[in-house]
Amino acid sequence: MPKLLLLIIVLIIIVLTAALTIVFNFNDPASSPPKIEIDTAVNQANLLYRQRKELGENFSNGPCLSNALMPGWVLDLVHNPRQPIDDLPENQCNSFVEGRSKHFVELDIEGDLIKAK
Repeated sequence: MPKLLLLIIVLIIIVLTAALTIVFNFNDPASSPPKIEIDTAVNQANLLYRQRKELGENFSNGPCLSNALMPGWVLDLVHNPRQPIDDLPENQCNSFVEGRSKHFVELDIEGDLIKAK
């Protein structure tokens, strides 16, 4: 096989590998935070939930517990299954609704994880 043809094949493979790496590793960071960040947010949410529960806070309305759980994260409580009261503006995290925070931890009113995204 001529050296020039071999060089062209190697260069094509390198370019394709680089392009595929970019496509698969550089997705929208707002839609999928790193797993370690999600785990940290869930741990923070559980800690805050327990603290507020010990203080006797009423969670029956499914309130927003924090608009600043971590930078870019909120903590929202909802019913499981979700109820219309969970969609009332006064029970939602303003920071997330207004787009200032991109991620949320959603716990049910018993403190069980529903979703972290």
